[in-house]
Amino acid sequence: MTGRPSRPPQTHLGRVFDRLRRARRRTSPFHRRHPHGGQGGLKPARVFLLLFVTVDLLGTGLLLTPAASTGPDNLTFVEALFTATTALAVCGLSIISIGGDLTHFGQGVVLALMQVGGMGIMTVAALLGTAVVHRFGLRMQLNVQAETKSLWVGDVRGLVSRVSLIFLTVQSITFALITPRMWLAYDMELSEALYSGLFHSVSAFNNAGLSLYDDSMTQFSGDALVLFPIALAVVLGGIGFPVIIELWRRFRLPRAWSLHTKITLTTSAVLLAGASLLIPALEWNNAQTLGELHWWARITDGVFHGVMPRSGGLNVTDVGAMEDSTLLFTIMLMFVGGGSAGTAGGIKVATLAVISCVIFAEVRSQDRVHVFDRQLPAAVIRQSLSLIFMSATVVAFCTLLLLATTSYNFLPVLFEMVSAVGVVGLSMGLTPELPPWAQSMIIVLMAAGRIGPITFVTALAMSDRKRRYALAEDRPVIG
Repeated sequence: MTGRPSRPPQTHLGRVFDRLRRARRRTSPFHRRHPHGGQGGLKPARVFLLLFVTVDLLGTGLLLTPAASTGPDNLTFVEALFTATTALAVCGLSIISIGGDLTHFGQGVVLALMQVGGMGIMTVAALLGTAVVHRFGLRMQLNVQAETKSLWVGDVRGLVSRVSLIFLTVQSITFALITPRMWLAYDMELSEALYSGLFHSVSAFNNAGLSLYDDSMTQFSGDALVLFPIALAVVLGGIGFPVIIELWRRFRLPRAWSLHTKITLTTSAVLLAGASLLIPALEWNNAQTLGELHWWARITDGVFHGVMPRSGGLNVTDVGAMEDSTLLFTIMLMFVGGGSAGTAGGIKVATLAVISCVIFAEVRSQDRVHVFDRQLPAAVIRQSLSLIFMSATVVAFCTLLLLATTSYNFLPVLFEMVSAVGVVGLSMGLTPELPPWAQSMIIVLMAAGRIGPITFVTALAMSDRKRRYALAEDRPVIG
C-alpha cells in the first residue's frame, strides 16, 4: 500500500520545543493571522506596554477622585497623570506635593503604583493570576520571562516567588532600621514614624524617588542611621533581580557566577566607589550644599548623593545649588542607571560595560570582544549600541525642543530630561515650573524610560523575522 510516509514518532523534548515555538507566536489573546500566512500577535514586550498604559490610566482615575486630594479642588488631569506615571515608572519627578496635596488614600494609590512598577506589572499579574485561578500558564511564563530577563521558561514560576520574597525581605529590613530612628530622634508620633518608614522603604527599594516631604530627605542630613539603610535599599533594588537571585544561590562560588552578574557587580562597584569619592570632593567647600556641615555629615550626605543618581532619586542636599561639575557628573550617572531587570532605569551598567569592552577591543585592534574569559555575541553589541543611541537621541531632541521654546538654561533642562528618561527623579526644581505641554512630554519620557529598554531590546531578542539572504559586503570610511 502506497501513500504519504508516516512521520517518525516525536520525542518528548521535541514536543516541548514545538510547544514553545507555538507559544512564542501566540503570547497574547490578541494574536491574529498574518496576511502572508502563519500566526502572529502581540509580543511580551507589547503586552507589557499595554498593561503599563492600563494600570497608569487606572491610577490616574483614582487620583482624580475627591478622596485623593486634600484641597477643595481635585487634581487636574495632567497632575494626576503625571503623578501616576512617575509612581508607576518609579521615576520620582513630581509637580505636586505628595505629602501636602494628597490624602492618605491618594498616597496609598502612589504607594501601590510604586510597588507594582518596581516588581513589574507582569510579575504582579502572574501573582494575582496564580492566586485566583491557581494556574501559571505558558503564555504568562513567557511574558514574565521577557520582563524579568529570565533565561529559562522553567525558572519563571520560582522566579516570581523569589522576587516577591526579595521585595518583602529588603523592604521589611529597611523599615525596621529607619522607623525607630525617625520616631526617637525626630519628634515624630509613632504612627507618623511607622507610616514614613513604610513609604520611604518602598520608595527606596523600588528606586522610585518619591518622598512624603517636599524637601525629600533633607531633614535627615548627616544621619547615617536613616540615610545609609535607604541607600543600601536603593543599591540592592538597582542591581537587578537576576543578580540578587544568583548571589542568593551561589554567593560563595564567584567563579560560577554568570557573565551578567560579574559585569553588573564590577561596573556597579566602580561607579559607586567613584561617585562616593568624587561628589563629596567636588562639593566639599560649597557653602550651599556640604560646605557648612561637619566633616562626618559631608561624607554621609556626599555618599548618599553618590548612590541616588543610579535611579534612587531621593536627595539630602539642594541639587540646584550644586556645582556645575557635580551636576554634569550626576547627569552621566543618571544616564547609565543601574542593573538590568531591576527597579533602576538608565541604559544599565551592563550596556556601559559592553560598550567599554568594544572600545577596548577596537583600540587593541582585536576583531572579537572578550570579557571575563567569554566572547560577546554580535547581537549583544548591536543591542547595546542601539539602546545608547536611542536614549541619547531622545534626550538631545527633547532638550533642544525645550531650549528652543522656553527661556530656561541648558544645564537645568538637560538635567531634567536625563532624569526623566533615566527614571531617576532628581530635579533642579524645573519640572513643576514647566508649561503643561512640557510636563506632558516628560510623562511620555518617564513611561518610555521605564518600558523603552524592555520593549526595544526584547523585541530585538525575540524577533521571529530573519533575513533569509545575505547582501554583498562593503565598507564605508570610518573616522
